[in-house]
Amino acid sequence: MVTTRSPDRDDLRTAKGGARPPTRLEAAPGPHQDGEDGAVPNPPARSRATARRSPAYSFPYLPIRGELIDHLVHAWQSRFTLSVSPATLALAFADWAMHLSNAPGKQAEIADKAIRKLNRLLVYTAMSALDPDCPPCIEPLPGDQRFRDEGWQTFPFNLYAQSFLLMQQLVHKSTTDIPGVSRTNARIVPFVARQWLDVFAPSNHPMTNPEILRLAVTSQGMNFVRGAENWTQDVLRYLAGRPAPGAEQYQIGRDVAATPGQIIARNELMELIQYGPTTATVAAEPVLIVPAWIMKYYILDLSPENSLVRHLVNGGFTVFVISWRNPGPDLRDYGLDAYRRLGVMAALEAIGAVCGGKRVHACGYCLGGTLLAMAAAAMARDDEERLASVTLLAAQTDFTEAGELMLFINESQIAYLEDTMWECGYLDTPQMAGAFQMLRSNDLIWSRLVRQYLRGDEPVTTDLMAWNADGTRLPYRMHSEYMRRLLLGNDLAEGRFHVEGRPIALTDIRAPIFAVGTVRDHVAPWKSVYKIHLLSDTAVTFVLAEHGHNTGIIAGPDNPKTHFRLTEREADARYTDPDTWIATAPLRSGSWWPAWTDWLMRRSSSKRPAPPTFGEPERGYPPLGPAPGRYVLEP
Repeated sequence: MVTTRSPDRDDLRTAKGGARPPTRLEAAPGPHQDGEDGAVPNPPARSRATARRSPAYSFPYLPIRGELIDHLVHAWQSRFTLSVSPATLALAFADWAMHLSNAPGKQAEIADKAIRKLNRLLVYTAMSALDPDCPPCIEPLPGDQRFRDEGWQTFPFNLYAQSFLLMQQLVHKSTTDIPGVSRTNARIVPFVARQWLDVFAPSNHPMTNPEILRLAVTSQGMNFVRGAENWTQDVLRYLAGRPAPGAEQYQIGRDVAATPGQIIARNELMELIQYGPTTATVAAEPVLIVPAWIMKYYILDLSPENSLVRHLVNGGFTVFVISWRNPGPDLRDYGLDAYRRLGVMAALEAIGAVCGGKRVHACGYCLGGTLLAMAAAAMARDDEERLASVTLLAAQTDFTEAGELMLFINESQIAYLEDTMWECGYLDTPQMAGAFQMLRSNDLIWSRLVRQYLRGDEPVTTDLMAWNADGTRLPYRMHSEYMRRLLLGNDLAEGRFHVEGRPIALTDIRAPIFAVGTVRDHVAPWKSVYKIHLLSDTAVTFVLAEHGHNTGIIAGPDNPKTHFRLTEREADARYTDPDTWIATAPLRSGSWWPAWTDWLMRRSSSKRPAPPTFGEPERGYPPLGPAPGRYVLEP
């Protein structure tokens, strides 16, 4: 009879000194050992006496989980580094320093430039002492508003400003065009150097800013008192998790996101809103808007004069909008394909049931546009003709020139971000906000600090600023796939992105495309958006609007000062590069919104009576409650 020993008896025997498998504590792999965790594949024979003298341990051995330790350490570090990998910065500056140290010609250029700039400053100092109206030796860069005040033309503040601007040029010269530095590091180093230099800008400090000193004299120092109050209020709001001051003036459902509508579908990832018609007839093809889940959907339904949704409804369209859920730890394993299936495809199923199977004008904004392009390519691959047109608002499909947002997209940074997200299951709002603010630190960080803490100005909040303060999160898996497969690998543009096990290609899309870029977009630069001309074989209408990533998209028709450029390219037309395009495309006054609605209407088949009710209860889509719904209100 064969007998076996119970685990308890084995453990007891081990505790009394019996033989047991070696552990890392007993035997670390030596020159002839190749086992994992110190195990020896072919241990040498030992005598019974030797085995009897082996040390006994009275505690169970727990193997070290190095990956778990790394996750925890990096997640803790990221709270102090704005989620930027220290290794990425160290490698970038090491690359720069080593190549600069081995480039004597570049060193000579930098030294020569430093001497010439010092000479210019000395000459300007002497001339300005004799003639206060003498012209400056250097002008700020276009868009730099820090030295507009007339006080910067007086001594000694003129010397502060001129010295800083000359130093800014010298730092740029010292950190760019270093032969041998990798392309990625060649962009990181000047960006980080500029961030550090801006900290010491004379405009950011009260004793070197003539405007602040003048205000302190006239207000008897009360600007600093008000600034201290603003700072205290900001700290208390941050600790309590309350929104920015003035945001309470814009209540969701009353002041913003107020276009009447109903929720007609809901799943674990999104709610689908159907808006009520305001015209007797509507276009036969409805409009579906897919916003990015990096933002709350109501950026497209702000105040009535800034609401793209209201503009479409008033223009005679049946409008549907996806309202994404703000993910928590429970959605950490939802990836890009989950957003496609439970977002775009689920919405199209509901719209097909409500509107009788009509094709849809689909519109995607930012990351929502990238997702829409994926879904459209997958449907085109499978011969599903559900889309009448595709509109991409500030949305990229090729990420090789994705602007300064790509500065820290490399293997080191992505691994670090994954560890940061691993702890809680998502990328949190402050981590995203810090990255975007760094891209425009002068406008979004330093100018605000000067206004509120040095000048003591009352914070001014607009509907866009209130929306911006209503942050969202990104699921762990989705953001990891987005960074690795799109930003780092560029799989979508190069035909390696798989949907349902098979690759998709943007060239399969046959629905006409309307693409919008904005001139000052730091998130999706317009030349990157323009690449849809290279990636599609269908007709493309391209619009270049003024302003930035958000302000250029929500520039409503009531703004008479805005302009845009628009051209239409047929499917068989030849390619025009972006520099030639912007030089030849005619400039039009006003908002691009009416041009878009006209474009949509020309590609609609007919008119029909406006639907009298919301949803379609008989097909499983009854009204579930009034817009804006539940998900947009979740913190």
